Amino acid sequence: MVLTLDAGGTSFRFSAMRGGVAVTDTIVLPSNGHDLDACLKNIVEGFKQVKARCPAPPAAISFAFPGPADYPNGIIGDLNNLPAFRGGIALGPMLEEKFGVPVFINNDGDLFTYGEAIAGLLPHINDLLAKAGSPRRFNNLIGITLGTGFGGGIVRDGELFVGDNSMAGEVWLLRNKFDSKSNAEEGACLRAVRRVYAQQAGIPIQSAPDPKVIAQIARDEKSANQDAAIEAYRRLGEVVGDALGQALTMLDGLAVIGGGISGGHPLFLPALVAEVNGYYQQPNGHKLRRLASTVFNLENAEQLQIFLKGETREITVPGSSRKISYDPLPRLAVGISRLGTSEAVALGAYAFALRKLSENQGGGFAVNTGGVWNAVATLTHLSHNRVDSLAQNQL
Repeated sequence: MVLTLDAGGTSFRFSAMRGGVAVTDTIVLPSNGHDLDACLKNIVEGFKQVKARCPAPPAAISFAFPGPADYPNGIIGDLNNLPAFRGGIALGPMLEEKFGVPVFINNDGDLFTYGEAIAGLLPHINDLLAKAGSPRRFNNLIGITLGTGFGGGIVRDGELFVGDNSMAGEVWLLRNKFDSKSNAEEGACLRAVRRVYAQQAGIPIQSAPDPKVIAQIARDEKSANQDAAIEAYRRLGEVVGDALGQALTMLDGLAVIGGGISGGHPLFLPALVAEVNGYYQQPNGHKLRRLASTVFNLENAEQLQIFLKGETREITVPGSSRKISYDPLPRLAVGISRLGTSEAVALGAYAFALRKLSENQGGGFAVNTGGVWNAVATLTHLSHNRVDSLAQNQL
């Protein structure tokens, strides 16, 4: 049993998970981000209420919280959307003292990616590859979230990679393709879609509708502003594709996209994939692929089948009659969250807590390792069931 929290700038959403499944209703309390005492009081109160509704005592608390932060030590730094957190607030240690269980805090982009790596897009694609008879398997995943901001996370060989300062995967700070003096987030978030739409439609940005409405306008051939809406999402895709191309150059893995804007992926994913498959131009005029691998759009049925099939063939071992399977097509792919962003974050938080508890590093807390491993087995079984269902639907 693990208590979780989805911490936003305006509200906190508390729940509990066991076996990878929510076992309580969600409790929502205001974040009170401008008042530290009120904010901390509601965090404690939210966990108290959800704990009281649990059918068994919790083994840990694990949740996502905005950064910058020293996540391993549970210390929150100076936050933009929760300004009361200034100078370093020891949130994790405070909760450990209050509830007597280990507390694990991470970035939401990290936990989103971890959840998708455990029971979302990564095992889903590997299962499809296995069913297609391909020898290829993928072990690395970069996740990005598109919403109020532009977040990211990295999972390498099954391990959440957070970096030496808990700041790995900060894709929002990559350079903006359309404005070299600005960061990528300014072209890859809710306000970016509204801004470009307003510019293209010739209206004040204050009059620009919500991106969900802009997506509807983009699909409406009768709308006078359809072209403006289409361009707003296309430019988003190009900015995200440029940032993702830089990240994939270093990681060499699959990519998964979540967040509120991800629902409009048919409008931006083609531009994103075209960008990562683009070219540099050398001084002699020759073109050079920006990535050594070809990137496929997993939401496009034709591209998915090419990705799964690859170029697998049998080759003979020199000096022997033995044949081995070989797939010479270096390829990566980008897809949309298979779990849903909130579920992936919650599952990532839950799995991270299990992982830490299984390492028996409770810092003096009594840990029932048998119970932890039973929970790990349950989570693994649940993940396989999800993968089987997803694969069957996809095929």
